[in-house]
Amino acid sequence: QLQLVESGGGLVQPGGSLRLSCAASGFTLDYYAIGWFRQAPGKEREGVSCISSSDGSTYYADSVKGRFTISRDNAKNTVYLQMNSLKPEDTAVYYCAAVRSVCRYEYDYWGQGTQVTVSS
Repeated sequence: QLQLVESGGGLVQPGGSLRLSCAASGFTLDYYAIGWFRQAPGKEREGVSCISSSDGSTYYADSVKGRFTISRDNAKNTVYLQMNSLKPEDTAVYYCAAVRSVCRYEYDYWGQGTQVTVSS
């Protein structure tokens, strides 16, 4: 069974850091682009970042550029999202998703999400 599982969410103070993990089971992430998305209460889901499988190209939403870093460890079949200088507006449920090869608008597999709350 193909599955993505996010972890690493939690409560953090403004200015703090978290590292989210997206672990795959049932398939190899080597051939998949992985995107991170988030959805805050009452808001639409938005793309945060993506990393392609082909050449490791990375993409970031303007709102997180310079603060978030996406990376992948194919040996561990896991993709990470390092989030620094967190702001209250980063509060959301974060999801990872997978699609073959390159970052796209549509994704084939989704995780269940992990809550990130930035608050003092």
